Amino acid sequence: MLVVENLNYASRATIFFQRLSVILTDTLFIYAVHECCRCINGKRAAKDILEKPTFILAVLLLWNFGLLIVDHIHFQYNGFLFGLMLLSVARLCQKRYLEGALLFAVLLHFKHIYIYVAPAYGIYLLRSYCFTANNADGSLKWRSFSFLHVTLLGLIVCLVSALSLGPFLVLGQLPQVISRLFPFKRGLCHAYWAPNFWALYNAMDKALTILGLKCNFLDGTKIPKASMTGGLVQEFQHTVLPSVTPLATLICTFIAILPSVFCLWFKPQGPRGFLQCLVLCALSSFMFGWHVHEKAILLAILPLSLLSVQRAKDAGIYLILATTGHFSLFPLLFTPPELPIKILLMLLFTVYSFSSLKSLFRREKPLLTWLETIYLIQLVPLEIFCEIIFPLTPWKRHFPFVPLLLTSVYCALGVTYAWLKLYISVLTERTSVRQKAE
Repeated sequence: MLVVENLNYASRATIFFQRLSVILTDTLFIYAVHECCRCINGKRAAKDILEKPTFILAVLLLWNFGLLIVDHIHFQYNGFLFGLMLLSVARLCQKRYLEGALLFAVLLHFKHIYIYVAPAYGIYLLRSYCFTANNADGSLKWRSFSFLHVTLLGLIVCLVSALSLGPFLVLGQLPQVISRLFPFKRGLCHAYWAPNFWALYNAMDKALTILGLKCNFLDGTKIPKASMTGGLVQEFQHTVLPSVTPLATLICTFIAILPSVFCLWFKPQGPRGFLQCLVLCALSSFMFGWHVHEKAILLAILPLSLLSVQRAKDAGIYLILATTGHFSLFPLLFTPPELPIKILLMLLFTVYSFSSLKSLFRREKPLLTWLETIYLIQLVPLEIFCEIIFPLTPWKRHFPFVPLLLTSVYCALGVTYAWLKLYISVLTERTSVRQKAE
């Protein structure tokens, strides 16, 4: 099936195997979606099946635009991995804690990017499983600590880790594995900037550099050309703003995650609070992580889908995050034949998301403000400029990175706004008496 001759080698048998294996492993994702739908309460049950929260959730997950293009066009196995994550979430919501912990431990050893949401799992399991009871006011009953439960969780983690890393440890290859898991020499950002805080930081540095050159504050001979926009995966130094180190991103990520973890511990809200913390951990890591890929936004969008069908405020945040996050994936499909495909798929998913959630919460206030609506509508002229107008201009030859920069920076504004809005919602939310008891 595979005879490697050069970098441009292609085999029909290999392509068939890869595509078929992606389709087959998606069965786990389908099962996980089914289990997640079972966790949704029926308070908003409708006569029409198309308006039921469970049906809407199933469509939002199974036909997710980002997952579809990343797995079935760009080609990866994210559906299988997200299936493990969603199944572990469902098991925790069903209070099958050991199964949830086992599934997440396996997931973490499949792909280490899921370490971003590990704090949410760890704190929730400690708060809800290792401590078995709360006081009447919702505070923790310290005497309810179960040493047996901690031991069981520890055994699961140790067993999975031993099976996964044991062979490398025996062969003395563990340092090599760790160095490949955390390749800090690849630079702060990917070749295409993920729409996060560092994209805004890079853009600000570029703007200040141009301003400094215009005003003769900087020496043009000492400034490297296209240091951040050359399309290369490498380390680079900022010109005006302080350069960012891996340690700095780690500290920023830790600080950004901390409030959500505190809320999960001190303001327990059951599975809903766990999901909120999970989404915030994923978003915070996406915002401030080192060398973040644009695909990592799916780590927040998919679990946020579960919250979007339960409360109008979360539905509004989901629409902003999903629309901007999915649009930021457009550069992954860059060939002309793929242009109508990605636009059509994006339109179909976005129109359904807006119409279904609007119908679900039609008795409540509008999901988006007029400013939020205007921001999302501006994605249309941005796409027209990047895909149609810019290639016809002479700028394309001298500044080929401009469409990617505009897409990244504009989407970063939306992702940042959604992150802040969700954080404010979680921090200001009051805990009900029933949730405290749980």
